[in-house]
Amino acid sequence: MVPFPPAATEAEFGALTRESLLPAVTSLLGRDDVVPFTDGSLPVYAVGDDLVLKLYPPLYRDEITTERTMLEVLHGTLPTPRLERTGERDGWGHLLMARLPGRALKEAWPSLSTEDRRRLAPELGELLARLHAVEDPRLDVLAPKDWPEFVAAQHAKVVEHHRRTKLDDAWLAQIPAFLDAADLGAPRPVPLHTEFMRDHVMVDGDRPRITGLFDFEPAMRGAAEYDFVAAGLFVSGGDQGFLRDLLRGYGVEPDEGFPRRCLAYALLHVYSDFRWYLDVLPAPPEPTLDALAETWWGTRSR
Repeated sequence: MVPFPPAATEAEFGALTRESLLPAVTSLLGRDDVVPFTDGSLPVYAVGDDLVLKLYPPLYRDEITTERTMLEVLHGTLPTPRLERTGERDGWGHLLMARLPGRALKEAWPSLSTEDRRRLAPELGELLARLHAVEDPRLDVLAPKDWPEFVAAQHAKVVEHHRRTKLDDAWLAQIPAFLDAADLGAPRPVPLHTEFMRDHVMVDGDRPRITGLFDFEPAMRGAAEYDFVAAGLFVSGGDQGFLRDLLRGYGVEPDEGFPRRCLAYALLHVYSDFRWYLDVLPAPPEPTLDALAETWWGTRSR
């Protein structure tokens, strides 16, 4: 039986490749029809045509509890992978699940017509609304235990976080006042995907329809609008008409403060990287956070 290598630190994990783990994976499964996927922060493998194996190194072992719980709770309610089995070997966790049909929306996107894209927008909103509507006591294991405490902790380190990503000083200087003026209210916590993006939605068919949602290891419980961060950045991508249709499918009519709350949560997001966002998304008409909020999360037609 081929062991999994130690990966107790980020450096040790970063030095590994999906290919270098293949002998341990094939030994674990007792089969050799295993092919690594190239995307994702954790090692993921196609197993034959019908299964997917995901690995969780010792450094990220807690994430298997989150993903396992989400799959157990959501399957049958949302189009999510069916969980086959979970286990552990050599400190590594693994999760074997059914493979969703179709291909990732990110892969399909360049070939979709404008009509197909706009038809999918309300479907995406409906899918997100169905996720946020799920109530199950098993979801109590999801972090954070206290949403306002999480937001406060992110707020306390937000400027330093964005300074580490090399965000320009002109943007950094605006963050404290912008967040101080943002009224995030006291929303009811709901289950969050936190990375609701084209990469994690599956579609299929000549007139594509959504066939699945996957990748739940970063899931949380918190304000629903936290999920509109990725929806605005990585699904609508600054297309205000598309975002308006997505929100219509979700069943919400955004108020005047919606764009600013979304930008506030984007600044506070665990994986926020505004230096990158500014490179790949539409530029605002002027270099202010207020203008940026309207450009990326506004819903006026262009």
